[in-house]
Amino acid sequence: MNAIEHGPTTGATDPTRGATPFGAPAEELRVAGDPAMGGAAERARLAEVREEEITVSRMVEAVADPRCGAVVTFDGVVRDHDGGRGVTRLEYSAHPSAQQTLTEVAREIAERYPDTLVAVTHRVGPLAIGDSALVCAVSAPHRKQAFVACDELVDTVKQRVPIWKHQVFEDGQSEWVGALG
Repeated sequence: MNAIEHGPTTGATDPTRGATPFGAPAEELRVAGDPAMGGAAERARLAEVREEEITVSRMVEAVADPRCGAVVTFDGVVRDHDGGRGVTRLEYSAHPSAQQTLTEVAREIAERYPDTLVAVTHRVGPLAIGDSALVCAVSAPHRKQAFVACDELVDTVKQRVPIWKHQVFEDGQSEWVGALG
């Protein structure tokens, strides 16, 4: 093992160095001495389902905080293909409970990762190729906390929030795709 591949050996485990332990318990990412970030409800700073355009910069602004040295974002954009077929456009539809569920998910991630600030928005309605459909930002004192929490946030939104997409293909055919599961 050399210092370039694995970092310097200090004799102590440093949760801010090395490979990001996706799936690791949140307490393994905690760094002693970091400032308290507050309760989960106040750290889930933004969670919304909306028809208007959504942007990464808006999510970053929502989680900006001088205690945080890392901001990790996810911008899920509409792509021009799916399953080998060309996509021309799509439309997202939300169940009436989608907003409440998205809020619950944001708070659960904030609860699970107590050193993070969370913002997430899912767009509904007609979207064009290149439009943002799901945008998230997570800030934390250190990068690993932000990476892991953002990854879990995106996965949980896709698993639990009742939003479906209707894709229209180049050949004129279309299909509904459940965003759940």
